[in-house]
Amino acid sequence: MRSRPLLVAALAISLLPAQERPTRPPNVVFVLADDLGYRELGSFGQQKIRTPHLDALAKGGMRLLRHYSGSPVCAPSRAVLMTGKHPGHCAVRDNKEAKPEGQWPLPAGEPMLPTVFDGAGYATGAFGKWGLGMFGTSGDPLTRGFDRFYGYNCQRHAHSYWPAYLWNDTERQPLANTPPVPGAGKLGADDDPSAAASYARFVGSDYAADRIRDQALAFVRTHQDRPFFLYYPSPLPHLALHVKTEDLKPYASAFPEQPYTGGNGYTPHPTPRAAYAAMITRLDAEVGALLTELDTHGLTEHTIVVFTSDNGATHSPVGGTDVDFFASCGELRGRKGSLLEGGIRVPAIVRWPGVVPAGSESARITGFEDWLPTLAELCGVKAPEGGDGISFAATLRGAQQDARPFLYREFAGYGGWQAVWVGDEKLVRRQLQKPERATVELYDLAKDPGEAEDLASKRPERVQALQSIAAREHVPSAVFPLPALGDG
Repeated sequence: MRSRPLLVAALAISLLPAQERPTRPPNVVFVLADDLGYRELGSFGQQKIRTPHLDALAKGGMRLLRHYSGSPVCAPSRAVLMTGKHPGHCAVRDNKEAKPEGQWPLPAGEPMLPTVFDGAGYATGAFGKWGLGMFGTSGDPLTRGFDRFYGYNCQRHAHSYWPAYLWNDTERQPLANTPPVPGAGKLGADDDPSAAASYARFVGSDYAADRIRDQALAFVRTHQDRPFFLYYPSPLPHLALHVKTEDLKPYASAFPEQPYTGGNGYTPHPTPRAAYAAMITRLDAEVGALLTELDTHGLTEHTIVVFTSDNGATHSPVGGTDVDFFASCGELRGRKGSLLEGGIRVPAIVRWPGVVPAGSESARITGFEDWLPTLAELCGVKAPEGGDGISFAATLRGAQQDARPFLYREFAGYGGWQAVWVGDEKLVRRQLQKPERATVELYDLAKDPGEAEDLASKRPERVQALQSIAAREHVPSAVFPLPALGDG
């Protein structure tokens, strides 16, 4: 219940002329999908999977057509988002587990997106998958700007949607899965792949995504009267193929199917294509629930909604997926773990009614490091100095903005990668874990979005120019070294 002084203050404000009333900063709802490919939304060209809420969000806002995640895998991509530093400067540059649970923690000195909002008086909450440090470490979300956390701290834990527990702040909250369903397994030699009973042990009763969604909705209700930053890193549609029966029904008999028996990671499913499509449509429904909650409390006009993905779609047939069947990356070459376009270019939508032009799009290059200064500018809060991000608030308002001078990415995993974008030119270096095998490629994305023609031998001067940017932007890392760049 509100105190009398607050009620008196609110009444006094309401009696002021409209032009003299203080303006409340906008809320931010930032939804991060997990392994969602560039072409897996209807508004980005998907033909087989239904995403009506996200397609409506795109109609009401702006599509970013050349938006790049922080990295081609989970943890380093989220680290770039949270810190506003590109992966040549950010401390986390690959997935790396830390025992007994969780990932390599962000060090204490890194700036943090939620800290920017927390310091400006916003309520801050994270609901979903964290992956940047266990509670009690320097990467603890509750000491790095979030007031509230609910979900998975560890990425590997998030491979199961029917786990034994989720984290409710720093407490383990048991879920009613008896027994819990692991994120990995396969059918036994005596199991019949065509029999539904063979898959029964890979289905639980207490679906983690339901719990996460409900806690996020409760956060909106609780903080509807003050500015809030809601970070929603959904585990969907990352494997394993765990989907509720009611979510699967709309895709029953929709596609030709071959049962997945679990031989290539994660867990089996009798209709893997339907399961994957259902998980994306389920993600879409979660976004729809958040949008409805905002509307219910009269917050739609006063909330910046961002939707994007942490990296591109995973490889077929890992875990039973068939992203080739769904054309998940469309014309783009490469998948998760690759700095080719299909692994790093992601769908992105921004809606803020009355500010972001409805039904608009932008082909200006933007990246995850840009969200920190962009959201800070839009919300009128101070961003920390020393980051690599460039605000594109002007672009979101519909104004013309100078092109980004360059975008830099590196990745210590999958053999070691480096990439630089300058306009339509893109430099790609591979096999940086083994200097003797390192390669260099150059592409013209305007003419060749599928990166089929390597122009490095034809444009040596441009290779040299982009390599000089790459050399300048890489700061050596002892934890995530790239030996071909001189890291020891």
